[in-house]
Amino acid sequence: MERLTKKQFPKNQAAITCLQFGEGNFMRGFVDWQLQQLNNQGLYQGNVAIVQPLAHGLSEKLAEQDQLYTVLLQGLVDGQVIDTTEPITVIERTINPYEQWQEFLALAEIDELAFVFSNTTEAGITYHDADAHIDTPPTSFPAKLTAFLYHRFKMNKKGLTIIPCELIDRNAELLKKFVLQYAQSWELETGFVDWLHQENHFYCSLVDRIVPGFPKDDINELHQRLGYDDQLLVKAEPFMLWVIEAPEELNERLPLKKAGLNVVLTDDLTPYRERKVHLLNGPHTAMVPLGLLAGVTTVEEVMKDPLLSSSIDTLVTHELIPMLQLPEEELLAYARQINERFLNPFANHQLQSIALNSVAKFQTRLLPILKKYIEKKEDLPPYLTVSLAALMLLYRSDHTNIQVNDEPEVLSRFTEAWADPQTAVLHLLKNPSLWGEDLSVLPNLTEAVSSYVTQIDQKGIRNVLQELKG
Repeated sequence: MERLTKKQFPKNQAAITCLQFGEGNFMRGFVDWQLQQLNNQGLYQGNVAIVQPLAHGLSEKLAEQDQLYTVLLQGLVDGQVIDTTEPITVIERTINPYEQWQEFLALAEIDELAFVFSNTTEAGITYHDADAHIDTPPTSFPAKLTAFLYHRFKMNKKGLTIIPCELIDRNAELLKKFVLQYAQSWELETGFVDWLHQENHFYCSLVDRIVPGFPKDDINELHQRLGYDDQLLVKAEPFMLWVIEAPEELNERLPLKKAGLNVVLTDDLTPYRERKVHLLNGPHTAMVPLGLLAGVTTVEEVMKDPLLSSSIDTLVTHELIPMLQLPEEELLAYARQINERFLNPFANHQLQSIALNSVAKFQTRLLPILKKYIEKKEDLPPYLTVSLAALMLLYRSDHTNIQVNDEPEVLSRFTEAWADPQTAVLHLLKNPSLWGEDLSVLPNLTEAVSSYVTQIDQKGIRNVLQELKG
């Protein structure tokens, strides 16, 4: 079958207006897909230059396909199955700065350039002391960006709008902090620092779309469906959300909202981050021990199991949502969307994979809700407490059919504690290395978790959940 090239799909004809650090599945299925929608609707004319952040990446593969690839959207929207494909034509070129440093800097000279997007993973926004201004290139993403911006400043070009997509709290603030730190350590002139502050805008953002990536199990069937061979095809769910902490005028320059995309411009990202962490990631973390102990293996199976789905629904509506800041109706609408996403028949989202580092995930995603619930209601949230008890048992080594994947130190803490089943729960809750604090001081938590552990052991998780349901 013929390889995808511009013979099948003409390239988008526009100037490069966007610089993108990162060529992985997420950026191609999220940012570039959105820019394609803008261009399709005639709301914006602009192409993308991609910078490969690591020495080894997809630049060559993209070049082999004339910077073209296909996005496959599969999932449920309002109960209807979505299964569509779309060629993405907005990528003009890709640069590997480890081999094309001067070509990378030359992009800074483009007058039409207006935006910088990035997703260099959570480990990407870092500061490396060894990075020097003479390096071609320096190691870290912030150092590369500093060199790029400095070259643009020296060319007397206008500033840029920089919107990182890394899953780091206050991502743009951290990125700007490191850029300024490099400017200082490289002893760049104060005029550059003034230009950074006055003419460049760093906007924090929160991204939300599940992008499984290359669908290798179905690729032959998909190639037959498409009529061409695409080695960079990206599978994503239909749902997407981009929350950007920026003024409304951004929508005039980048009219994502006008294009009907699920983009929120806000002056405070925090409630939206809490909503995603606690209403999307939180239920995922809660359902893992409940589902695995109940003998199911995927998120979809959990949501199709009447008892398990009812338990997750009650946890969301009665324990999570009342503790969050946004209007209740908005939270309920978001929760309904999440239900559809969890029911995605194309996802095959394994509980075992979500179970990775469940203790740290419980600390981040569910513990703040547990503590807030106790403080506000002077009581324990029953389903969160049962989930915590189930987590304790999941990490007990006698569940031979369930493989727990976590840091060795975490697993050793559980092994040590479960050596004495009578005191295991207390020892685990007291351990700040697991939860960041001593949870045994929370009123009645030790007794309740211990009781649920015993009940689950004796009756099984399904009977405990059924009794809780009443």
